[in-house]
Amino acid sequence: MDFIDDIKWTDDGLVPVITQDAISGRVLMLAWMNHEALRKTINSHLAVYWSRSRKKLWQKGESSGHLQQVKELRLDCDGDVILMRVESKQGVACHTGRESCFYRVLENDRWNEKEPVLKSPEDIYGGVKNE
Repeated sequence: MDFIDDIKWTDDGLVPVITQDAISGRVLMLAWMNHEALRKTINSHLAVYWSRSRKKLWQKGESSGHLQQVKELRLDCDGDVILMRVESKQGVACHTGRESCFYRVLENDRWNEKEPVLKSPEDIYGGVKNE
């Protein structure tokens, strides 16, 4: 039996992946992997995800340079969520140029941006936001 068989994949062959900074413990992002993305991640030690909107694999940082070096993979108790602990190169994980994708906080029935932009998306992607 392969470790892949221990994962409870969705009907469309995906598993959600919570990506966390290995040092600070901060949650950086949530993305998805299919079997191929997981195997590529394990083999390269770099985060590779499945883009549900583009229907293709993408290595985090392939266009932005914000690579995620994988330090550890964990599977939750139900076997249906992966926690991936990474070293985030250049400190940016979000396509908006922030450290984390979770930069909005609900306050008084409104989502308020609480995290600074570390690098403008235009500087990262030249006006194209694709990660």
